[in-house]
Amino acid sequence: MAARFKDHDAPKAKLTKATLRKALRIFRYLRPYRAHFGLMLVLLFITSSLSLVFPFLLGKLLDAQPGQGFWSAPLADLGNIDSIAKLLALVFVLQALFGFVRIQLSGYIAEHALARVRIETYRHLLQLPMDFFARRRVGELNSRITADVALLQDLFTTVTAELLRQVIVIGVSVVMLARLSPPLLLTMLAIIPVVALVAVLFGRYIQKLGKRVQDRIADTGTIVDETLQGILNVKAFANEAWEAVRYQRSVEEARALALKGVRWRAAFVSFIILCMFGAIVVVVWRAVHLRAEGLLSSGDITSFVMYTVFIGAGFASIPELIATVLKAIGATERLMDIQDEAPEPLSLDAPAVPLPLKGGLAFEHVGFHYATRPDMPVLRDVSFTVKPGERVALVGPSGAGKTTIASLVLRLYDPVSGAVLFDGQPASTLPLTALRDRMAIVPQEVLLFGGSIRENIAYGKPGASQQEVEAAARKANAHEFIVSFPEGYTTVVGERGIQLSGGQRQRIAIARAVLKDPAILILDEATSALDSASEKLVQDALENLMRGRTSIVIAHRLSTVRHADRILVIDKGRVAESGTHDELIADTRGLYFSLSRTQLENT
Repeated sequence: MAARFKDHDAPKAKLTKATLRKALRIFRYLRPYRAHFGLMLVLLFITSSLSLVFPFLLGKLLDAQPGQGFWSAPLADLGNIDSIAKLLALVFVLQALFGFVRIQLSGYIAEHALARVRIETYRHLLQLPMDFFARRRVGELNSRITADVALLQDLFTTVTAELLRQVIVIGVSVVMLARLSPPLLLTMLAIIPVVALVAVLFGRYIQKLGKRVQDRIADTGTIVDETLQGILNVKAFANEAWEAVRYQRSVEEARALALKGVRWRAAFVSFIILCMFGAIVVVVWRAVHLRAEGLLSSGDITSFVMYTVFIGAGFASIPELIATVLKAIGATERLMDIQDEAPEPLSLDAPAVPLPLKGGLAFEHVGFHYATRPDMPVLRDVSFTVKPGERVALVGPSGAGKTTIASLVLRLYDPVSGAVLFDGQPASTLPLTALRDRMAIVPQEVLLFGGSIRENIAYGKPGASQQEVEAAARKANAHEFIVSFPEGYTTVVGERGIQLSGGQRQRIAIARAVLKDPAILILDEATSALDSASEKLVQDALENLMRGRTSIVIAHRLSTVRHADRILVIDKGRVAESGTHDELIADTRGLYFSLSRTQLENT
């Protein structure tokens, strides 16, 4: 079954000191906006306080007496109906005004801070070494920048403010209730928080059921994706009935869970109606008794009930807000884990002057194993020298270490032992970005980006003119097929270049390398997946590209490396043989001769 990342299943953080210390680092992104943040907190306190004035004034309104007119009534007379009405109108206007400014400030702070989080995290990802990407899934990393940052967005824009507001509301409401009637406060505290807590637990169970239903529905979607993507296999094996049953079983499981959720939601609504409203009735019942004893007025009862509702709503919302905060802390921890990964010594600024690299290359007793497989050496004591402008081919069985050698040349990895030298200088002493800028690779599986043909060719030299792009395309034997498209160089290639044939994609990749004008060129099985007609065009383009520059050619088909200046036969991580084609084929006991004879027998 296809793996999928579930945003709604994002794990909550465990509140350890290390976790909190790491999570608090996210607030460094708020530093440029600390003045805005401070003003936002002040406005939050003001709006929360204004909301708490409403129950107080409403209670006073019920106990007040008519005055001599709305406009002539003094503003501060709490015994005058018209005065209180004026005060209520002023409270509503101020709350709306301050609330508008607060939300604007909150959104401004959050969007700017999170944009910086996304940009810095992505820039850091681009600078991480290849062994990091070997350990992590692309979908997971994408989710870190999207789903995890979305959790932080909720934290910065609404959750933090709402949590602070509820703390203020509950605290002030309890004080006001204690001022109105301590006996009634004790009655309320014995009932409302308990009922609210039970309601929260009830609701969280229903929420978990809902997540399970979503998972089941996602499973049905996965079945549809797998079946339709592999419809050829489904039909070839006559498994339509089996797939239909598989989908039906998954849908029925989702339906059963959904019906269970319906029953629990119905029970939850009934519980709310019975307990929450029942609890309010108990409080009012007690309040009426106190009024009969002359301890409360009707207005006091109204204020008390409204403050009680505020407290109940606050207790009900705080657990969910805290759960969201914990999820955000977990998301922050995962983002900080990425930012804590050691980057390569890269520069994201374009080098002012290209590295003066002639193209000389040497491996001196190089040993290597991947970090994920330290017990499996890939290269063992590999030594060879390539002169500037020389064409060297790497051949050998699959898994011998040819592509690993190319990766070490590109410094995607560093040797575990030994050294790689460029023009006699150790690779580690050269600026990594500038070094890679003087190399290019044409791989077997060409990855084109989803833009236009021109954009894909210009990737070899961002900012290249149209004339430079066309000149590179001509050298790569690509210009003719490009201009045959109605939109020419602006033709969109589609995702991963799906709109183009394999030979066309290869020639665009070659044009990209031509435009880059590298000192060292790496060809990794660049023609192995092509038909004979496409191979001829691509091979001619490659000949133009290799002329006058150091070339490392990796090939399985030995016919493509006959004219190499030197051929290195790699076997089990070692250089088993070295020489020209004629020299190696003359050794009838050698591995090159054996590989060549095997290929001839299979053609």
